[in-house]
Amino acid sequence: MGEGNLVWHKGKVEYEDRCKLIKQKGLVIWFTGLSGSGKSTIAVELEKELTRLGKLVYRLDGDNIRLGLCSDLGFSEDDRNENIRRITEVAVLFRDAGIITLVSFISPFEFMREVARERLGKDAFVEVYVKASMNACIKRDPKGMYKKAIEGQIKDFTGISSVYEVPENPDIVIDTELLTVEESVRIIYENIKKNI
Repeated sequence: MGEGNLVWHKGKVEYEDRCKLIKQKGLVIWFTGLSGSGKSTIAVELEKELTRLGKLVYRLDGDNIRLGLCSDLGFSEDDRNENIRRITEVAVLFRDAGIITLVSFISPFEFMREVARERLGKDAFVEVYVKASMNACIKRDPKGMYKKAIEGQIKDFTGISSVYEVPENPDIVIDTELLTVEESVRIIYENIKKNI
C-alpha cells in the first residue's frame, strides 16, 4: 500500500473546538542548543511553571524520545534529520490537540529547524536558542559525553566531531552563562504568554 493510497481522515472535532475545551492554544516551543547548554533544565522548569498557571503542557526531550520512538536511529546526519522529522510530526499532532509542547532537542541543522517551523506554522512555533559556549558545556558535561567524544569513544558528537549550526533568526535567545534558570523561564513566558 503506497503513499498515494493514503488519505487524511478528517474528524468532526476541529482544532478550535479543542482549544475552546481546554482554554488555550496549541504552541510548540522548540529549544535548540549544544548538549549541556541547559535546554532540558529550562524546559522542565517552564513545564512546571506553565502547569502551575493552569496550562496543559507536555515536554518532548531528545534523550527520552531516542529511548522509544527513535531508538532505531543513530547519529549520522541522515539519522539526525529523521529524528527531527519524526519529532516534528509528533509536535504537529500535539499542537493540533491544543497542547503547549516543549521540544528540547539539539537539532543541529538549520534546515531541519526551518522544516519544523514550516510544518508547524510560524504562529505556532517559537524557536529558543539556548546559548552556551563550548567551554561552558564541556565544564558542565552532565552526562559525561564530551569527555567520551574528546577521547574518541563517541563518533558524530555535536560540537566536537559533528557540526552545530547556530540559529540564524531564533525567536528567543537564552544565554545560560548569563541567566539563571528562573530568569530564563520568565523571559520565555513573557514572550509566549500572548500566544497561549
